[in-house]
Amino acid sequence: MRKGLFLSKAVVVTCVVAAIGAAATIIALSVVYAQEKSKNEMTLQSTDSPTTSPTSPTTPSTPKEPWQRYRLPESLAPISYNVTLWPRLEPDADNLFIFTGHSTVVFRCVKETELLLIHSNKLILTSFEGYFAKLRGLSGAAAPSLKDTWLEIPTQYLVVQLNSPLQAGSTYELYTEFVGELADDLGGFYRSEYIEDGMTRVVATTQMQPTDARKAFPCFDEPAMKAVFHMTLIHPHETVALSNSMNYGKYVTDASRFHSQQHFEPTEIMSTYLLAFVVSDFKFISMPPNADVLIRIWARRKAIEEGQGAYALEKTGSILAFFEDYYNSSYPLTKSDQIALPDFSAGAMENWGLITYRETALLYNPGVSSNGDKEWVAIVISHELAHMWFGNLVTTRWWNDLWLNEGFATYVSYLGANFAEPTWNMVDPFNIIGVMSVDALASSHPLSSKEEDVLTPEHISELFDTITYSKVWPQLKHDKYCIICLQTYLEEFKYNNTVYTDLWKHLQMAVEKANIKLPHSVEVIMNRWILQMGFPVVTINTQTGEITQKHFLLDPDSVVDRPSEFNYEWFVPITWIKNVGDEQQYWLLKKEATNTNMTLVGANDWLVANMNTKGFYRVNYDSDNWERLLDIPVINRAQLIDDAFNLARAKMVSTTLALRTTKFLDKELEYMPWETAKRNMNYFYLMFDRSEVYGPMQAYWKKQVTPLFNHFKEITVNWTKIPENHNDQYNQVNAISMACSTGVEGCEALTTGWFKEWQDNPANNTISPNLKYTVYCSAIAAGGEKEWDFAWSMFKNATIATEADKLMSALSCTKEPWLLNRYLGYCLDPKKIRKQDATSTIISIASNPIGQPLAWDFIRDKWDHIFNNYGGGSFSFGGLISGLTQRFSYEFEYKQLLQFKEDNAGQFGSAATSLEQALERTKANMNWVALNNKEVFDWFTSEAPIPN
Repeated sequence: MRKGLFLSKAVVVTCVVAAIGAAATIIALSVVYAQEKSKNEMTLQSTDSPTTSPTSPTTPSTPKEPWQRYRLPESLAPISYNVTLWPRLEPDADNLFIFTGHSTVVFRCVKETELLLIHSNKLILTSFEGYFAKLRGLSGAAAPSLKDTWLEIPTQYLVVQLNSPLQAGSTYELYTEFVGELADDLGGFYRSEYIEDGMTRVVATTQMQPTDARKAFPCFDEPAMKAVFHMTLIHPHETVALSNSMNYGKYVTDASRFHSQQHFEPTEIMSTYLLAFVVSDFKFISMPPNADVLIRIWARRKAIEEGQGAYALEKTGSILAFFEDYYNSSYPLTKSDQIALPDFSAGAMENWGLITYRETALLYNPGVSSNGDKEWVAIVISHELAHMWFGNLVTTRWWNDLWLNEGFATYVSYLGANFAEPTWNMVDPFNIIGVMSVDALASSHPLSSKEEDVLTPEHISELFDTITYSKVWPQLKHDKYCIICLQTYLEEFKYNNTVYTDLWKHLQMAVEKANIKLPHSVEVIMNRWILQMGFPVVTINTQTGEITQKHFLLDPDSVVDRPSEFNYEWFVPITWIKNVGDEQQYWLLKKEATNTNMTLVGANDWLVANMNTKGFYRVNYDSDNWERLLDIPVINRAQLIDDAFNLARAKMVSTTLALRTTKFLDKELEYMPWETAKRNMNYFYLMFDRSEVYGPMQAYWKKQVTPLFNHFKEITVNWTKIPENHNDQYNQVNAISMACSTGVEGCEALTTGWFKEWQDNPANNTISPNLKYTVYCSAIAAGGEKEWDFAWSMFKNATIATEADKLMSALSCTKEPWLLNRYLGYCLDPKKIRKQDATSTIISIASNPIGQPLAWDFIRDKWDHIFNNYGGGSFSFGGLISGLTQRFSYEFEYKQLLQFKEDNAGQFGSAATSLEQALERTKANMNWVALNNKEVFDWFTSEAPIPN
């Protein structure tokens, strides 16, 4: 943390503008609240006649007061909430959407205290005789009188000071009334809009994780503060209200014949971030009523009528049954509602009993959606259902251990999806490949941090990254005894909170019961993987049997300034196989060791380690073994390609060796090697598509992909059939996309011809769903304004979210700068591009070499607006910085990035870490290009000379 404070003029102006905007909103909401109370449209059941404070005062505080700390004190523990909310689905005369409500929280005093802190953010609280709350004692306890109340804006607290202490062991209740804005900011209790039958329809919905339940009602908004929730929603008769538990009563309100008051059964004891409620006019489909668990799929009326929820309904039951067996634990609730929302910031959210999704993650139309769309639906449903136990039933105590929830759910999502679709053979190698590229940076972070290092909402949001989701479970997933440990872990801690060491204890118990011999305890082994960032590269010398490990960094010259108590050494379970013999394992426990079993004798012998990426490490070999591996039949090809390319980036092997791993591709028909090569070559395109290397590089890949393109042309009978094999369908997409981008003869004519047929008959799109994005992108890149405007029209009229997504992304493929600039402008107009899609669309434009400088200029110019209106604290905001800067490899770009950091100091929120990673990555790119430019140019030229 930087000590002292310096505010530049630009920052001061920004702060003043933000403060003025916040004050205006507060005043406007206060006026609205007063108006709503005076209309007396309903009675929020209260014994007093409150008055509303026109502002939310704050009290100056000294630096170390409890209300200036981001963590709640441990003096109080919530027991239950009784919350009533009334969202207005129509704007008022001031064009504001609001909600009103009241909440009673029952809590127990654990330690005697004269201070009550409860989270409240962006709520206007009603004043009762000068105080923002009412306190009452329960079970004979006397409630102290209130001394003062105020809202502490920086730490998002309602502060209640008392004239005498609450007594340890006694129970009390705190009552508040409030109004909030039903904004379109995708957080807390928010508003989503869509158009159906020419009418704009409004949905009131929620996204509480990680720290936005406090925007819906005052609450103890930390994961360890579990409680039972009694919810009531007031809503128009023609709408339906949903929450985590089943509804049990619906009454017409006394004051209005047009609204109903819907009560819900009490929830299980759970964290605030898992609370959800929705008011909409959606429809649903469901399983037969005699099912053990009521499963319902909710969505827009037309989506349900078109059958878009049928696949999700079909697979949810089988995946839920799989996890009941996997965990050896019955699903804890009586229902599982899953709802597809038009506006949603994440992919999905595991709210207990009411899982919320983006439409693309839940809805599937077999006539329009691709295999990838279908697979994504299965994986996301599986991920969220996995959380019903691991995360919901048992919850991490604090966000520093978020990886316990998300890392496990990411892994088992593939198990559940494979159970539901056994012919797909789904695996997760690209999750591991993706996380390795981030974890190989000096600015990476450990999986688990100290609780005191993760405090602010922005810091918490930063943790929702690829490391948290994908790193740890490769270490455990192949141990069958891990399943046993998970079952005992869930049984012991159900309805409670844990820290990561609790899981290690149960894994240790399973290991000892099975009499498995490990070199150290589970905790000692695993601490090296979660308490220090990064991972090792293991180098095996097959001539001597010498094995070494070192911290793998993509830029070996970068400075690692984060200390590690383990000195960046790991206990590495090395698995390997030779050309003869079975797979073996060896534990590398030091920086150096020798294992003579790994030596090779014959001139044609070879050795491959870490088969199927069982361990989270990269492997390097002596040069002789590398040469042999380049000539052997296909075995572990994808991993060899990925290791070689990343080792080349880290200057551990020559770049030409990495490139040589792709020479066999002109004879390769399998999906995994092609996909791995394509992903790794993407880095070369990012570095060289603005240089003289681009021409020979294109010529080489044209030569390599042409046989694959012709292969699929043949087996599909001139593109009239769909390949039968699941992975072949994916590889057909690779063949066409790479062939068109490298200029293979006949490819562009094929895709533009399909697109032209659709233009001539917009009502009949005959393009294969699997090929749609590839065809759209290729045709738009080859075309001009006419093709772009047609695709834009189809996007705006699309009623299927996956189709809209493909078109939205493909629109960024145009080579016309003015069209890309126009599209960038559309990104900041929510009527054209939804807020949930704005950052991803800008990233898509930046991935286009023509669009990248346009997007970078656009973002620098509009940063204040984007940060303040598009979620500076959201999960995906860091991806915007990463996506914009992935091509940076010049000195002037590095200087621009430094200037951008200086100009917007304090205005990065959850993107702060991504900015530091972008700076590190840019510097590494500069060094790598300077070192490899000539060598790469010469290699591509020699392999595929360009005709004169």
